[in-house]
Amino acid sequence: MASSQQKSSASLFWLLVVIVALAALAFWATGPKGPKITGPSYQPVLFSNLPNWQNDNQGDALKAFQISCSALLNRSENRSVRPRHVGGVAGDWHGVCDMAVSLDASDHPSARAFFEENFSALKMVTPTSETGFLTGYYEPVIEGSFEGGEGTDYPYPLYRKPPELVSVNLGQFRSDLNGRRIAGEVVNGQLVPFADRAKINSGTLSNRDLELVWVKDRVAAFFLHIQGSGRIKMPDGSFHKVGYSSQNGHVYKAIGAVLRDWGELAPDNISMGTIRKWLDDNPDRIDDLLHENPSYIFFRSLETSGPVGSQGVVLTPGRSLAVDRRHIPLSAPIYLSGTYPDASNPMGEALPFNRLVVAQDTGGAIRGEMRGDVFWGMGEDAETIAGHMQNPATFFLLLPKDLAARLVGDKASS
Repeated sequence: MASSQQKSSASLFWLLVVIVALAALAFWATGPKGPKITGPSYQPVLFSNLPNWQNDNQGDALKAFQISCSALLNRSENRSVRPRHVGGVAGDWHGVCDMAVSLDASDHPSARAFFEENFSALKMVTPTSETGFLTGYYEPVIEGSFEGGEGTDYPYPLYRKPPELVSVNLGQFRSDLNGRRIAGEVVNGQLVPFADRAKINSGTLSNRDLELVWVKDRVAAFFLHIQGSGRIKMPDGSFHKVGYSSQNGHVYKAIGAVLRDWGELAPDNISMGTIRKWLDDNPDRIDDLLHENPSYIFFRSLETSGPVGSQGVVLTPGRSLAVDRRHIPLSAPIYLSGTYPDASNPMGEALPFNRLVVAQDTGGAIRGEMRGDVFWGMGEDAETIAGHMQNPATFFLLLPKDLAARLVGDKASS
């Protein structure tokens, strides 16, 4: 049982968190403001007009949607599915989810009919573009051990979330701050920035028993941070799954863009492959480059069958999409029409990509109205596709018919 002193300290801590959150709220209300988020427009489209819709295996997407429905059906009917003006509330999805979970996802024609009969397709556009942008991510496998440290074969730690790290969702305090978060630690009653990547790598968290696992390769660890989850191959050949737990609050900065700004890579030649080659060719500059990205990810062990996205559900390779939830609600099916790299020839001609996916994840670099990050699973092909994917696509958001009608009017049900 906790002592009175422990209870008092805990109460003081959370009081400080509330004070800090309110102070941050005041800053966002009166301080410098970023660009206004206006959001996309939505144009109703017949399913028969979706490119190659009849040839997709919608049952694979239905399987992913059923997983999302398991989370939605556990929500109270009045709980928001943000952004609320698009996603409504959980009750708007309960009807379609009740039907979805009763279906056989291996029956692709029935799955296609389910989406056609219960959803409206809305083409997403902005004042400047009808086309969005896709990248990819995957589940890396890296060598590691539960034992490690300086002077061993496994010198680089993956850390658990430090207990002093505080994350504040400003949207809980004011609706126009939805999607904005700050993170840091409380020092003398004030929220201050948490250590950045350079400080953490220099040992600021050492000797605190925060090491979840140790890995062999610092570059592989860095890419694991970017992917957010992966599998650690242990010395005995077994695997230990790890996933995202928290983030240090610093803004993500892409090292590919840094190499472009340094003049090391041409703007049209930036991919995971070219970045890895630069790192291999410049071992004495690795830390300088990695530390340009101050964002740092903390991990937790996973007992699930695969990586878990921001919605809290297991991701489905080729059918799960990370999105900017300021514009696209998690759980929403999205039909994508564009291209993707050929795993056997990633620098060659891109392949057609016409596929129904489900928004189940988010990412620090996924920002924009029509911006998506496709999860490709595990293995060499997944890594190749994800590492080279920078492809245009048209986004068609699927919403339950009543919800779509409220968004764009009765013409959505036509």
